[in-house]
Amino acid sequence: MPEESGGSASKRPNGELEADILAALHRAGTALTAGELVEHLSSRLSYSTVVTVLGRLHTKQLLSRAPRGRAYAYTPVADEPGLAARRMQRVLDELPDREAVLTRFVDNLSDADEGLLRQLLGAELDGER
Repeated sequence: MPEESGGSASKRPNGELEADILAALHRAGTALTAGELVEHLSSRLSYSTVVTVLGRLHTKQLLSRAPRGRAYAYTPVADEPGLAARRMQRVLDELPDREAVLTRFVDNLSDADEGLLRQLLGAELDGER
């Protein structure tokens, strides 16, 4: 399959490619090789592009892999909420002022989300989780 043209106007950002591949793996519900993933994707990505992105996602510990024949089959390490939680944790770990980040985050929550967060924290403190 031909890859998207090399012009910068049609080139997609790496994060978008990673998101597309993760979403395809979640939809598949089973481990896929790069070749199988190319068939599942509606976009016109080359095999080598898919292999490169899978390698990056594995390095970031977002995918696990197991040998299947002469290739690897890849599986997401967490469901989509789990992946979002990992991203949020990474942001907290990268910034020196956790209190400021968390304060701004809570300040921007809707009343419903703030209530849910309070409920979850209360359950955690009560040992329910």
